[in-house]
Parts: sequence; structure tokens; C-alpha cells
Amino acid sequence: MKSLLVFVLALAPGFAQQFASTPDQGRSMVVTKYGIVAAPQFLASQAGSKVLEAGGNAVDAAIAANAVMGVTEPYVNGIGGDLFAIYYEAKSGKLYGLNASGWAPKALTIEYLKSHGVEKIDPISVYTITVPGCVAGWDALQKRFGTQPFSKLLESAIFYASHGFPLAEKNARYWASKTFLNQPGWRETYEPGGVRPGVGDTFKNPALAESLQQIAAHGRDAFYNGKLTETMVKFLRAHGGVHTVEDFADFQPEWVEPISTTYRGWTVFELPPNGQGVAALSMLNIMENFPLAQYGHNSADALHVMIEAKKLAYADMIRYDGDPRFTPVPVQQMLSKDLAAQRARLIRMDRAACQTLPSDLSAKLNARGSETIFLSTIDKDGNIVSLIQSNYGGYGTGMVAPGTGFSFQNRGAGFELTPGKPNSLAGHKRPLHTIIPAFMQKGELHIGFGIMGGWNQAQAHAQFVANVVDFGMNLQAALEAARFTKQTFEGCDVQMESRIPQPVRDALSARGHVIQLLEPFSYTVGQGEAVMHDDRRAVNFAGSDPRCDGEAIPESPVVLVGAGR
Repeated sequence: MKSLLVFVLALAPGFAQQFASTPDQGRSMVVTKYGIVAAPQFLASQAGSKVLEAGGNAVDAAIAANAVMGVTEPYVNGIGGDLFAIYYEAKSGKLYGLNASGWAPKALTIEYLKSHGVEKIDPISVYTITVPGCVAGWDALQKRFGTQPFSKLLESAIFYASHGFPLAEKNARYWASKTFLNQPGWRETYEPGGVRPGVGDTFKNPALAESLQQIAAHGRDAFYNGKLTETMVKFLRAHGGVHTVEDFADFQPEWVEPISTTYRGWTVFELPPNGQGVAALSMLNIMENFPLAQYGHNSADALHVMIEAKKLAYADMIRYDGDPRFTPVPVQQMLSKDLAAQRARLIRMDRAACQTLPSDLSAKLNARGSETIFLSTIDKDGNIVSLIQSNYGGYGTGMVAPGTGFSFQNRGAGFELTPGKPNSLAGHKRPLHTIIPAFMQKGELHIGFGIMGGWNQAQAHAQFVANVVDFGMNLQAALEAARFTKQTFEGCDVQMESRIPQPVRDALSARGHVIQLLEPFSYTVGQGEAVMHDDRRAVNFAGSDPRCDGEAIPESPVVLVGAGR
């Protein structure tokens, strides 16, 4: 550990350009002048890469990869969930944000639930099912920036759903859950014949193949204004939902302006509320008040500062964040450097804070979902997509309408049933969201990145940024580095991977942190992907998190027979 610390500190003066590997880095970055797709399942990465080779761009590749992810990892994402994305257009240097998170049914209100005796929403009940935004997100991205039709982009996903694919190691590990065994349609869809598939077993989902074929043929209307819509609504209402065809037909995703902050010369971008991206930026603002590089990577001082900054940033996020169409969210105040300096002064280096109050800028949530995928794509021109997509909690509700092949998300479990709060339930309102894509840039370097995992995400983003900026790591090293996570909003509990050395953990315990040890590469701290474009050299880079079955796969150039002889 000491030699690693000396190595990292020696790099500090020029870290922004060097992006050094670390002695214990497990794999190399992918480096090419062509495009790259970095997704958490290798079949998805390959599908996106094939789209690039066929002439598609980063947006086309992202949609293709995401569609395959919904087939191969239905326990974390799919067309029954929501989507957010950041698109970087290399030619103009402009960023575009897309919020494709769905709303609650118009008739679903706090008053309605209480009149039916519901004081607390069951995390997998029909009441948690908001209109899925994924397909609308694909449509918005494809129409504005894509070059290929859905009939091409969904080919691989349809093939794997129809013909099947053998489960990889992490696929098999996370596939089944006793939580959903009795949910309507779940067992028939994901454990056909009552048998849980294992590593190397081939899984088919012909019903999902049919749903994807409808989308390939008819676009977003197939999902929001067609026979599939009627099937979904009929099923939801039969199980006590108040969803209507109009709730689906009227839904539209929203193009939004990314929010940002600066961190030691870099500019870091997230999407605005109703997501938690503001917490990642707030956390970085607080961290900037401390010399993390001097402390050393994953030292007791550096980790203490980041854990405490997380508590302060999340306290404000939980207090003020929500759907800005219903309640004003004081984003600029939350991202104030002056506020960050005030919050930083609350951090005691010798003691952990077990209770943190929000800022006075004139709770607690019902459920914590952690099942999400993040993928990033880059094309040969340097365009970048940072895309995140989720069911929220595992398979979401685990409820599968007959003949559809996908489970509905349970994103509405994040609503509060106390009136008058930023995140209080209301008809056609979007809940506070955990899933967040991210982007950072400095000079000629542009990085699209993200790390999934419920309330882990904002704090994982901040750790990734610190790994790159403070400790000079390259993309792969920054993703591989041991992480902590605190998924609660009060208390001194914190989880961290066992690769963080025992002496460091002992020093943190002495300050009052109550540490729960995780396995060396734990799913709990999230799985991430990252791509980078270097303008000066016209070279692309990518890294993929070893905590998943993912891979960063480069596009192969089109080589004519006899060329170069």
C-alpha cells in the first residue's frame, strides 16, 4: 500500500494528461481510433460494436446495446423500466440531456391510496408501476441523433430473445430471486418449467422477442399507443392498477440542460432533478475543500472526507430534490461553492457524524432500488453517449403481462405519501430517481461515465472523478479501484470492499465509522463503464468494470480485400 501511495503521489503534478495505470490494475484500457461500446454484458457490447461497423453512430450503438441488455440482464433493466442519457456531440462540443423517466398514472394520488387503506406502498405492488420510459427514450434519441432504424438496431436483441443465449457467470448469480416467485407472470417468463437457469444454460424469451419486433416495426407507438399498450393496461387494471391507455399515449420524455460544477480544473456534468445527479456534484464541491491527493488514494483521511461529504450532499438531495414540474428545486443554491465551503467546515477529521441535517435553503424514502445498468458508447468521430437504464429494484415489481416477456419497474416505490414534500406522490408526477448518467471534460479530454447501484450512484461518481482527477488513474484503474458505499441516509454505517487495507479500516473505525465488509469486487458498490475521446490525438479510450460480465469492445475497421498491400 505504501509503495502504491508513493507511486500515485509521484504522478500528481501531471495526472490530468498521464492517466496512469496502477500496479494492481487487472486489465488494460481499450485504445483505438475507432468506436467502442462499453456495456456490462459482453453480448450487448458486441451488438453495439456491430452497429458501429455497419455505419451507425454512438447513439445507434447505445440503443442496440441497451436492447440486448434487456434480454440478457432482465433482473436489472428492460423495456419495462426508465432511461436517462447524456449525448456529447463532438462537432459542436455541445451536451444534450434526456430524461425518459415515466410518470405515475393520473388517477394515482395520495388521497386515492389512503381511501383504499394504503398507508405505505408495498415495493412490488402494482401501485409502484409508473409508465415505463425506456422505449420513448430510444425513440427520442434515435429521431434526433440516430442514423439507423429500429429494425436494424433491435436485430441482435430480437435474435437473442428468440434463439436464446447461454448465461454468463454474473448472469446466473443474479438471475433469480424468491421475492418475485409469486408475482404474476414472473416464473413463467424467467424460470420456464420451474427451473432456474445456471451458467452456460440457454435462456429464451420468445414473448420479449415479439414485443421487440413490434417496436422494430412500429416504433414508440407499438409500446405507447398500440395493441401492446392495451395488453399492458388490461393486465395492470386486472391487478388493481389505475393505469389508462391515455397515461401511456400522453407520456413524452424531456430534453433537459445538464447541470455542472467544476472540480480542480475539470467540468463535471450530471442531469438535473428529478435525478440524484445534483448530489454527486454537491459531494464533489465539498471534497474540493480538502487536499485528497496529499492524503493518498483510499487512505483513512481521504475516505473519511468522502464518506462525510456523501452524508452532507445526500441530506440536501433528500430534502429538496423531486420533479421540478411540480416543486421548484434550488439546484443553483445546492451547487454553490460557498455552500460547499460551509458544509465542508462541518466535517471533523477525527470523528464521523452519525446524523447530518440538510442545509437551510429558503426523510427518508420508502424503498431503495439498486438494480440498474450503465453503458457508454463512442464512435470514430468522438461522439459519446452516457446511458443508464433501470427497473429500480431487481426485476422491478416482477409483474409480467401475458405475452410481453418483460417485467414492470417499481420506480413509484420512491414516492413519499406525506403531502407537501418535493417527492410526494401525485398523478403524472415523476418520482425522485436514483439513475444518473455523467460526463466530464477538461481541454481536449471528454469522458462519458457512470456507475449503477441505487443510492450508491452519486457517491460512486464522486469516487470515480477523484480517482481520475486527484489520483491520476486511467479509466480502467478508476473503475477497478476499491470503493465504499453508504446507501442509508442516517447513522455511521458504511460498506466497503475488502481490498481497502485493514489498517485503513481500523483507522476509520476509530473515528466512529461502522464498517460492513464486502467481497473484494462487490456488486453492492456498483458496476461502471467509461469512454474517453482525446481531441488532440483523435484517439478513443474505454474501461469496463470487472464487477460485471461486461467488456469494452472496439469497432473493427472496414478493410477491403487487398488493401494496404
